[in-house]
Amino acid sequence: MNAHEEYLTKRIVVRATKKGMKKASQETMDTMGYNIIAQNGWVVKKHKDGTIELIEEIKTPVHSGPISLD
Repeated sequence: MNAHEEYLTKRIVVRATKKGMKKASQETMDTMGYNIIAQNGWVVKKHKDGTIELIEEIKTPVHSGPISLD
């Protein structure tokens, strides 16, 4: 790799992903007035005014094994 080639590092990818998700979340909140997120083991609807509505508890499958991550 020469000095002029660009490459992605994990840090750059993580930073860009966080920035994009934050922007998308804000746009959704502005448009819809709420976001659907996972929080403390629940799927919840988080409203613009800060109120949180529980939708459904997240259940872990009984036979779930370890998750393989790259």
